[in-house]
Amino acid sequence: MSIGLILLGIVSALVLFGVAQRVLDKMQLSDRAALIIAAAIFFGGLIPDIRVGRVAFNLGGAAIPLGVCAWLLIKTDTKKEAVRALIGSVITAAAVFLLGKIMPDEPERIIIDPNYVYGLVGGGIAYLLGRSRRAAFICGVLGVVLADIAVAVVNWSKGIDQTLVLGGAGAMDTIVISGLLAVLLAELVGEIYERMARPHRRENSDPVDTPVRKGEKR
Repeated sequence: MSIGLILLGIVSALVLFGVAQRVLDKMQLSDRAALIIAAAIFFGGLIPDIRVGRVAFNLGGAAIPLGVCAWLLIKTDTKKEAVRALIGSVITAAAVFLLGKIMPDEPERIIIDPNYVYGLVGGGIAYLLGRSRRAAFICGVLGVVLADIAVAVVNWSKGIDQTLVLGGAGAMDTIVISGLLAVLLAELVGEIYERMARPHRRENSDPVDTPVRKGEKR
């Protein structure tokens, strides 16, 4: 079983035990919706890729995650957040694309699976650019997909007859790792900032009860 499917199983367990409730609330997702999405990606990833011309896509590895991104874009609180998510996706794609250019081609020189590296780097950059949970997830998923498209376009321009595979095989691991890592970083950093701000808020609050003036109501 691939690392992407394993991570989906872990996420589903966390949702069932209520551990991920805070993150889901921030992303405006219910427990049921999150479990349905995780199951759809899991089982969709086991279905053979669907090919249309020179493009092949996997339901669990590309179609469903992209559908979630589209839904999250619609649910963004402000237009600024949506624009930040889209711009961040393009920058994340550029970073992953350039990383692919410098990664060694020889298997004996590769210590870790490149798909994991792309996912980790993509997720980290996606968090920095997206900031919010929703925008970070969008950057992480859409950025990896755009990077795959860019690679195919470059190869086609060079006359290389290659099928563009979206979300298939190891690419699904990259997309899952990138999206989940971006959300996890956004949650952890957000929680740290909130905990750091709480003592400051207590110091600024007035502990003395202000007397009620004549004519005023509590």
